[in-house]
Amino acid sequence: MKINDNAIPRAKKAPHIPFKPPELPPGVIPDGIKDNPSMLALDSGMPPYLALDDGSIMPFYTYCNLNNAGLGFPGYPYLAEKARISEYRAASETTATEMTRKWIKFKTNGDDDRSEQIEQIEKAFLDFKLRRCFKRAQTHDGFFGRGQIYMRIKDQDDDATKKLPLVIDPTGIKKGSLLGFQVIEPYWVTPYWYNTTDPTDPWFFKPIWWFVLGKQIHASRFMMFVSRELPDLFKPGYNFSGMSLTQLMQVDVEQWISARDSVARIIRNFRANVLMTNMASTLADDPGQGLSDRVKLFNALSDNDGMMVLDKDTEEYTQVNTALTGLDELQAQAQEHMCAPSHIPLVKLTGVTPSGLNASGEEEMQVWYDYVKAQQENDFGEHIETCSHAIQCHLFGQIYPDIIHEFVDLTELDGEALARVRKSDGENATAYITMGVISPEEERERLASEPTSGYDNLSGPAPDPEEVPGLAMPEPPKDDESDDGG
Repeated sequence: MKINDNAIPRAKKAPHIPFKPPELPPGVIPDGIKDNPSMLALDSGMPPYLALDDGSIMPFYTYCNLNNAGLGFPGYPYLAEKARISEYRAASETTATEMTRKWIKFKTNGDDDRSEQIEQIEKAFLDFKLRRCFKRAQTHDGFFGRGQIYMRIKDQDDDATKKLPLVIDPTGIKKGSLLGFQVIEPYWVTPYWYNTTDPTDPWFFKPIWWFVLGKQIHASRFMMFVSRELPDLFKPGYNFSGMSLTQLMQVDVEQWISARDSVARIIRNFRANVLMTNMASTLADDPGQGLSDRVKLFNALSDNDGMMVLDKDTEEYTQVNTALTGLDELQAQAQEHMCAPSHIPLVKLTGVTPSGLNASGEEEMQVWYDYVKAQQENDFGEHIETCSHAIQCHLFGQIYPDIIHEFVDLTELDGEALARVRKSDGENATAYITMGVISPEEERERLASEPTSGYDNLSGPAPDPEEVPGLAMPEPPKDDESDDGG
């Protein structure tokens, strides 16, 4: 049997994304610099050219493509389009929401009372909407591989000043000069200059200046959010963004969508009607419309009230059913695989409870909270401190080094567990007060500062029991002198 080559379907190949310089919208790089590539350090890869044996040179990104480095940057429009699909969007938004859900609280690690300053700092964080800014920047990091927050300072919006470093102290940010914080998508930003010759330099493959729609701005005026940093080789090709969560999830999301669609098609067509008859006349040169009309009539009447009329001697009717057993498990596994790149539990990512025995998800949720806690420290810690110091310069004209921040615990106790904790804390407090370890005033302060104590609305010193009716301890009964004990 000879088969025509044109009848053989060609297998789909995996998409090959070439390694090349990022494509940016017009105006991001000024025209004068864009026409003179020598002013941009290694904009097309590291090194910019590779010397060959015959004396010729080859762009390094061409060398990478020839050696099967098919994992280039897909482009911001492509990633922005993926952000419209729920499977991609949910992972980035869920991570960003969880990292800012409980947020932070400030405290002092010194002996001085900083309660008034801490109250003003917390109010400034609310006024400047920093919680929302951090969430948006972290979401951009998931979508595009990089998030950026620009710090706006009064009298520092001119082009000349933006090129200068921003020093986070009272000389760089004067009292009352902080205007706010602006989240900028990486689509509008590209690096201007970075060191490529000295790996011991702190600015090695780290941009010192950035172009923001043609305006040169020093890197110290941005807070960069890059959770998944790339090797130096790929940084220029990715516009100095990290690896986006969208790209990491692409294989698993495509497999999930394919599995979901396949299961839906099987369910929709799980039963096939078969009519066994004499096909000689049908396959002849002039088959006529008899069989075709008969099939159409059957399809139009194919329900429980319809009737199929067959020729007793030459025809037979049967049904072929596709087994549906196990399809739910295969589809569920494909859905669960999407959680692996993002570390998000299935119930958090999709709202679907895991199947199987003892699938409570409590241990998975604790692992997830531990992961988010680590991400908060790694991605937010330094930026929270920068914002805190900038706000202190803005409010007080100085920085208090003993004011620090900490991230609020993500774990929430239910009613029964919380009652057990309160009971245990009360018993411990009673024992410590009795032993003289702490005073009742110190325990009152702990109750007032603990959000889950049930007494977090307390303020001021404890009232004098003698002045409040009902609080004074009753006096013990006096012995009756007339009582002779008889």
